[in-house]
Amino acid sequence: MDLALMIEGQDGLNWDRWKRIAQTAEDLGFAGLYRSDHYTNPSPPELDSLELWVSLTYLATHTKRIEFGPLVTPFSFRHPSITARTAAAVDDLSGGRLRLGLGAGWNRREHEMFGLELLDVKGRMQRFAEGLEVVSKLLKSDKPFTFSGKFYQLNEAILLPRPKQPGGPPLVIGGNGRRRTLQLAAKYANEWNGTSQTPARFRDRTQRLDEYVAAEGRIPVEIRRTAMVGVAFGRNPRELQAKMGLYGRSRDQLLADGKLVGDGNQIAEQLNALAEAGCQRVMLQWLDQDDMDGLEALAKVVLPQFKPTTDKHR
Repeated sequence: MDLALMIEGQDGLNWDRWKRIAQTAEDLGFAGLYRSDHYTNPSPPELDSLELWVSLTYLATHTKRIEFGPLVTPFSFRHPSITARTAAAVDDLSGGRLRLGLGAGWNRREHEMFGLELLDVKGRMQRFAEGLEVVSKLLKSDKPFTFSGKFYQLNEAILLPRPKQPGGPPLVIGGNGRRRTLQLAAKYANEWNGTSQTPARFRDRTQRLDEYVAAEGRIPVEIRRTAMVGVAFGRNPRELQAKMGLYGRSRDQLLADGKLVGDGNQIAEQLNALAEAGCQRVMLQWLDQDDMDGLEALAKVVLPQFKPTTDKHR
């Protein structure tokens, strides 16, 4: 298992912070840097929020080593042809380091604020399935194709230039649902990413995913298993209390919700439990975007224990 960072892009992310975080992730040795794709949070106040693809283009040209991508970008924001076209270009620009995280959307407030159609759960999952098929075909097909769905229609469409990586950037499907999300991951994904997973829940989901993968005629090792997990790290009790305060819950509540809590050694122990459950990468959700000193202190303890994997899991 290896470790990456995850930043909530709607929680005050501006250029000064993004540049500093990107350089820190690269310098400290994290395997990747990921961010959410939101206009704003489910409740006030409004904070800075960099546009997703502009910020990822910066990573493509200003970092050399780390993988990166959205966790996740919803089809309610962009037509799948725009997502595929943009992702292929950013991946090419980065030398093949993008991992394309895709989702259905969920934050009703941002959709209402900016006039975007979220749909009910059934509708958004139908749109998600169509979007995944369109993105997958645009990235993988060397010939024009036609698609006629409820939400999207394409007529003899082809993506040019073709992605430098065969099939384009790896597709990451994020979500915790035990049925529909995992079924879609089994069909389309190179990677499944769960959110705030305890080891027991992660093991349950990945075993269920194996069943769906077999039904699709694929083999389990074709799909990488990763988790985005919140972390409350403190070098001392007072610092730890302050970091738990960012989540507004007690230590026991955070642990039950699948968060990592404690000093460096305690967090390493909790990470080991996820690794034993089959997790191949953890994206550490780092809420305090200005605390690079704390991030460096955590990295010094945990990174030496979790080495980057060499399998790209196409």
